[in-house]
Amino acid sequence: MALLFDIWLFMAIFLLRISRDQCADIIGGRESIPHSRPFMAIVQGGGLCGGTLIKPNWVLTAAHCKYSGTVKVILGAHSRKKPEHSKQSIAVAKQIPYSRYNAKRHENDLMLLQLEHSAEINRYVSTINLTQTFTDIKAGTQCLVAGWGRIHKTLPILPDTLQEVNVTVLDRRICSNYRHRLTMNMVCAGDKKGGKGSCRGDSGGPLICNGEQKGVVSFGGEICENIHTPGVYARLGEHQLDWIRKITRGHL
Repeated sequence: MALLFDIWLFMAIFLLRISRDQCADIIGGRESIPHSRPFMAIVQGGGLCGGTLIKPNWVLTAAHCKYSGTVKVILGAHSRKKPEHSKQSIAVAKQIPYSRYNAKRHENDLMLLQLEHSAEINRYVSTINLTQTFTDIKAGTQCLVAGWGRIHKTLPILPDTLQEVNVTVLDRRICSNYRHRLTMNMVCAGDKKGGKGSCRGDSGGPLICNGEQKGVVSFGGEICENIHTPGVYARLGEHQLDWIRKITRGHL
């Protein structure tokens, strides 16, 4: 028994001493400056997802983040666990997946969450600008992803604070080498050398390019097992933006 305890103690100390380089934030990223991304939302239900506040009472997330039972959104957070005076916890009144969502093909992985009441907009909580252009995102475009998902490719470590990472939009043919053929409703992004991107728990978070949200984290979680696998994001195109405007219009 003493030997087992010594082994357990050694492993606990080892994990606590893992360097920041080995435990890269998100995957290959860094901790965000506290409250520098005031549009970020934590979606809590049967699991953990991210999202963005697009109107005072609407959050955009991924359709595969739909939960049964009680769902709530946390706004104004930097820490997931610690009390913060900036936090606003609001129950979700409706979960509305995109009408063209195809779960089998992971296509149009978008969902709107209508909050029970509007958030208080302040320095800690504000809306994000959605893309206003419908042209495809060119390969080589530099973007940013943020979330509270896993930060280690093998250990099930969830960070307490918001993480972010810079990714590069890649040619769809690169992603198609790793998985089924990508459509124009998807964006492939990561790093040509691998090791950068979203992980489990980041689903629903934003892909931000040139100061606008152009996508939503969809199915990039495999990077936790294979650091060379790029992430895939649901693209916000003309049809998707029309749907968002139609659903949210007049519901403030």
